[in-house]
Amino acid sequence: MTIVRLALIVILGLFVVVGGRWYAYVSNTSSPYDEVGIEINSRLPHVLRKWGCDRLQQSFPDSVPPYGCGAPDSRSWI
Repeated sequence: MTIVRLALIVILGLFVVVGGRWYAYVSNTSSPYDEVGIEINSRLPHVLRKWGCDRLQQSFPDSVPPYGCGAPDSRSWI
């Protein structure tokens, strides 16, 4: 029982850290090209990735979309 509780605490902690890091990335105002944020965002399910890309596009409308936010032509946002 103690091992299960410890595993759940570790998983919850990782979820909070990674989720917080991703939210800080999509709500930033300095640059859309943060490497860690791009990696986290590009691996999320489409619904969350789309929401994050929409937030980035609102903050940086004239920039080239980062990896994971680009349409097939790589110049427009998803």
